[in-house]
Amino acid sequence: MPLADTFTQIVDSLPDDWTDLELDLRIFDESRYVDAAKYLVTCNAQPYSRHDWHWRLLCAHRFGHAAAVPAVHVALRLLDDDRIDGELALREVRSGRVPVTQMWGRPESVRREFRELNAQ
Repeated sequence: MPLADTFTQIVDSLPDDWTDLELDLRIFDESRYVDAAKYLVTCNAQPYSRHDWHWRLLCAHRFGHAAAVPAVHVALRLLDDDRIDGELALREVRSGRVPVTQMWGRPESVRREFRELNAQ
């Protein structure tokens, strides 16, 4: 199964309140490592050194310091298009967290909208 489709299945299987996830990526042909790295830079993949897996991908749902779902999907689609085969492993999913935002001095309408957006 292509990497982008695997990623889509993983994201679709998560509950709606997930906030971020960690994936490990391994490519089968290590001679294509540099080719894969030039695509994965778009989603800020973190290379492993001395590890069985090649990269760690951090992905954020609605907020956070990680790559957005579309960015990770595009990077994996580029790998698929270039016929760089590999596998993904879901390592960790976090859910139920909300961003911390300073609300001092903001109108009640902004506070209400913030609560509604993060209650989903």
